[in-house]
Amino acid sequence: MDDQTKLELEAAAFRRLQQHLMQDRTDVQNIDMMNLTGFCRNCLSRWYQEAANERGIDMSKDEGREAFYGMPFSEWKDKYQTEASPAAQDAFSKSH
Repeated sequence: MDDQTKLELEAAAFRRLQQHLMQDRTDVQNIDMMNLTGFCRNCLSRWYQEAANERGIDMSKDEGREAFYGMPFSEWKDKYQTEASPAAQDAFSKSH
């Protein structure tokens, strides 16, 4: 496989992951993702921002989140984020 094809496949997989997390599984909370996988949507948006910055594209944390979430983060939180359970908060504090 040539490098361009590999890049295109990786980008397609990323877009599918983004769609899955932002549209298909909005019921899954970031804290639960952090507890199970060690990363969440905010991590992905930060990695997106960092990749832009590394390439000389000036992107703030909020701009990175909006690019990843497809809307301002505050709007996404209002629509989909729920209060973390005490068990989830406890698990998070133990692992992070």
